[in-house]
Amino acid sequence: MRFTPQFLDELKARLPVSEVVGRRVKLQRSGRELKGLSPFNKEKTASFFVNDQKEAWFDFSSGKNGSIFDFVMLTEGVTFPEAVERLAQMAGVALPKVSQEDQQRDIRRKTLHDVMDLAAKFFETTLASRTGAKARGYLADRALTPATQVKFRLGYASNERFALKEHLGSHGIPVEDMIEAGLLISGADIPVPFDRFRDRVMFPITDIRGRVIAFGGRAMEKDAPAKYLNSPETPLFHKGHTLYNIAAARQASHDGQPVIVVEGYVDVIAMVTAGYGAAVAPLGTALTEDQLALLWKMADEPVLCFDGDKAGIRAAFRAVDIAMPRLKPGKSLKFAMLPGGQDPDDLLRSAGPEAVVEVVEAAKPLAAMLWTRETEGHSFDTPERRAALEARINEVTTAIADESVRKYYRQDFQERLRQFFAPAQSQGFAQRGNFQRGQAGQAGQNWRENAGGGQKFGGKFGGNFGAKRPEVGSHNTPYVVVSQQMAASPLHRGFRTAVPLREALILQAAINHPWLLHDHLEELSQLEFRYPEAERLKAALIDIAAHAAGAATEDIKAELASRNLTEVMDRIEAAITTSSVWGARPDAAPEDVLVTWHQLVTLHRQRYLLTKALQDAAHALGEEPSEANNLRLNDVKAELEKMDGTEALIEGFGFSSGRGAKSL
Repeated sequence: MRFTPQFLDELKARLPVSEVVGRRVKLQRSGRELKGLSPFNKEKTASFFVNDQKEAWFDFSSGKNGSIFDFVMLTEGVTFPEAVERLAQMAGVALPKVSQEDQQRDIRRKTLHDVMDLAAKFFETTLASRTGAKARGYLADRALTPATQVKFRLGYASNERFALKEHLGSHGIPVEDMIEAGLLISGADIPVPFDRFRDRVMFPITDIRGRVIAFGGRAMEKDAPAKYLNSPETPLFHKGHTLYNIAAARQASHDGQPVIVVEGYVDVIAMVTAGYGAAVAPLGTALTEDQLALLWKMADEPVLCFDGDKAGIRAAFRAVDIAMPRLKPGKSLKFAMLPGGQDPDDLLRSAGPEAVVEVVEAAKPLAAMLWTRETEGHSFDTPERRAALEARINEVTTAIADESVRKYYRQDFQERLRQFFAPAQSQGFAQRGNFQRGQAGQAGQNWRENAGGGQKFGGKFGGNFGAKRPEVGSHNTPYVVVSQQMAASPLHRGFRTAVPLREALILQAAINHPWLLHDHLEELSQLEFRYPEAERLKAALIDIAAHAAGAATEDIKAELASRNLTEVMDRIEAAITTSSVWGARPDAAPEDVLVTWHQLVTLHRQRYLLTKALQDAAHALGEEPSEANNLRLNDVKAELEKMDGTEALIEGFGFSSGRGAKSL
């Protein structure tokens, strides 16, 4: 019996090599692979390795290697068709009935692959020609360099109705093949088929082997019927069964890079540019079951990176629903929420690669996202509502098919519920573990308004921590979940992800206290800022200080405005969300200014060095997954976590003397 490549690929997708080999060989984790004793030779030291990403096994003692089919043939002494039959039974898949029509269809697919590759080359050539000037300008505006365009085989479909059709026809391609490949629009009411893609930047979509199977086209005109247009379903392309950049991502994930899922083509390219080579995207649809299976073949916990707006949060919640029934031991998802109104491409261009790294590293586990969905913004001020929450949690966790995962989810959520509804007497002010109760959002707003007006709440740091909490369930203080996990995520601190608070405060202090530019100019010039506009503003301040020594604050602001930096100054000011850092304010005493300046500069230097050390450690671990490199990475992460606590001095209350300048 002859089996189609699609059927064999389906068996490989359903049966990880470790699962097939694990029936005969006891395997243990070894870096990115699994190892065990050879089933072909007697040995005491393991030399048999399994790699699920490569869908292969390797026996160094005998020199044998291969796929799941080779393993069954060699260990069970069967023919290839028998091995396929046994694996199909193991996977619960019915054997296909191969007919002459099926064989002809395979030949047809090969022909269509050739057609799609010809089309991709034509689009690439058009982009490089005079016709593609407008498209090249668009790509340049999106910071997609010529090297990036070549890497992703980007192209351009001109506005002519028959350009591709005529080009393929000159190579002997029948119109029927062009239609079947999804390259032409045809129909009973269309006398002459014409090009589907016109006046669009073209993004080739490949299968897992890197062969072009479809295209995505981005319209150049704003009034185009569809901003993005994908190929239709064809014998080669089923949009819910693959992912953009899947071939390159599979190799990158094998090399140790995390798998990141974003929403669009340019977002994928932005993530790759930021150093995440295993970035992929669904193709115009919400994440599907088949796409989730592909992700889990590449990584145990892929990171879904969504825009931080309402649509992005809804997409994250839909992904939770898709994943829950299919969770397995060790197989889950993580969620990284971008700043509101930004996608990865926006963030990379406005704040640089480090901002993207910050978002990914802040990713939360699926359980945290599920808890947020079920609780955030809801009131639980009655026993019935609290009981309803518990019932809902039980209902959601029942959907988990795997018994062991379901058990631990229920344990986890029972503990969350216990902490959330614990008696108020045992908890601190407005806070219980990871949850807040009462009118927390309004209280935060009141604090910001009063702080902005200079009013203190009492106590050393100005916070009314001694206020008596109302009784649980009272009319004015219902249980209202305000998720601290979400509040601490880049979704809610997006403006700080784009403009780091330290950088904003350093620049604001220099503008408000020009004598810093005289006394600490060299110190300022040596600082490296992550936010490009902050770096631009810093350079302007240095230039002003060099040519106008002793300039007053108003003179400096006027000069910055003349250099078209007013908008940058506004963004810097907007990034400073707390007025408690007295030393950066214009009415602070010089003593406080100096103390604040030294602490800001010291913390900034430490953060810069640790961030660079983290990148170096991660790169070293990817190059050589040794225990020493792993320890080095963990040590740097631990130092960064300690520093986050130190930075609370700035982001929380910090310098509290509040001494005004003597001139006031």
